[in-house]
Amino acid sequence: MADQERDGESATEAFFPGQSAIDAYGGGGFRFADMSHRGSLLCLPSGMHDWPVAAIDMVGPRSFDLVVAEADQIEVLLLGTGAQQVFLSQEIREALTLRGVFIEAMSTGAAARTYNVLLAEQRAVAAALIAVD
Repeated sequence: MADQERDGESATEAFFPGQSAIDAYGGGGFRFADMSHRGSLLCLPSGMHDWPVAAIDMVGPRSFDLVVAEADQIEVLLLGTGAQQVFLSQEIREALTLRGVFIEAMSTGAAARTYNVLLAEQRAVAAALIAVD
C-alpha cells in the first residue's frame, strides 16, 4: 500500500486494488495479500483502503462516504468496532440505510472472520475495520 504523507497539505491514500481476505489482525493493523497495513481498514469492492478512524467514537455518517459510493455493489457492510462490540447510533444506521447500506456491528476480530467467510462465498461484502492492539 502507498505510504501516506502527513504534511498538512496533502496525503496519498493507502490503497490496494481488489478485495483480499484478512490474514491477520492486531498490533494496530492488518495483514492481507502478503502485505502489512498499519491502522484501520476499509475493505470495499474497489479495493482495500486506509480508513482514518482510530476508535469507534470517531465514526460518523461521513466516515462511510467511500462505502456509500459503492453501495450498489455491497449486500452487507461489517463494522469492526475494536476489541469489543459497540452498537452504532440510530442516526448512523438510518443514514446508511437511506443510502442502501445494511450495516452489522461486531468486534473487529469477529468482523474480519465473517468478512473472510462471506468473501470466500463470493458474496457482495464490505468491511470497515477499526485496528486493535
